[in-house]
Amino acid sequence: MYKSCARCGKVHLVGHECPKMRTYATAEERKLRSTWKWTEKSKEIRERANHLCEVCRAEGIITYDNIEVHHIVKVKNDRSKLLDNENLICLCQEHHKQADKNQIDQEYLQKLSRDREGGFLATGESLQRS
Repeated sequence: MYKSCARCGKVHLVGHECPKMRTYATAEERKLRSTWKWTEKSKEIRERANHLCEVCRAEGIITYDNIEVHHIVKVKNDRSKLLDNENLICLCQEHHKQADKNQIDQEYLQKLSRDREGGFLATGESLQRS
């Protein structure tokens, strides 16, 4: 029996693991990403970025399809950064893949994230939400 894959759009045998499927290193990391706090933080970061890819926007391009929230410093390397606004950035799928492969400089991503957060401070919004 075959099924359509939501990740790559191809048809695979049932039970086949698609190479496009994102897997996390440990069960603990999967557990952290399935919490209500992470889901809410992900929504908040998307809203702060106006649901746009922040790298594309910095290049003068508007990309709002398939936006994902990326951890600049991986959760497996530093759990404390799971919900840190300045460690999170909205990226399109293409830029997310590049960031995961370290093809985009981490310092550049952190600068974009800090710029986004600085914009929120300038408008009087608090970084902390209740």
